[in-house]
Amino acid sequence: MKIRIKDNTVRYRMSKTEVSQLAETGAIWSSTVFLDGVFRYGIETTEEETLSASFQEGSIVLRMPEAMIQALVQTDIVGFDGISGPVKLLVEKDFVCLDKTDEDQTDNYPNPNVMC
Repeated sequence: MKIRIKDNTVRYRMSKTEVSQLAETGAIWSSTVFLDGVFRYGIETTEEETLSASFQEGSIVLRMPEAMIQALVQTDIVGFDGISGPVKLLVEKDFVCLDKTDEDQTDNYPNPNVMC
């Protein structure tokens, strides 16, 4: 799972396996280990109807409705957005990049902008 933060926007991107894991277990987490602490970020299922997020003890948790998770699994929907207080939230499927990258993209979704 990737996270991108710019000002008051937080964007999550998930691979195929991560979307499946979220649907099966109800949560996925990733972390970055620094010398003086760990930054964690994750997505958890919520019974609410909208996306929400909180930041506590060095962790960002995005709460995603079950219906949205199932839509990612079962349809071609790319993602969802929402607002949590002053923060704009985006959660999306991670597509294979069109430009060259050294990043492993074998578990990413096929990019819909590729012409065959």
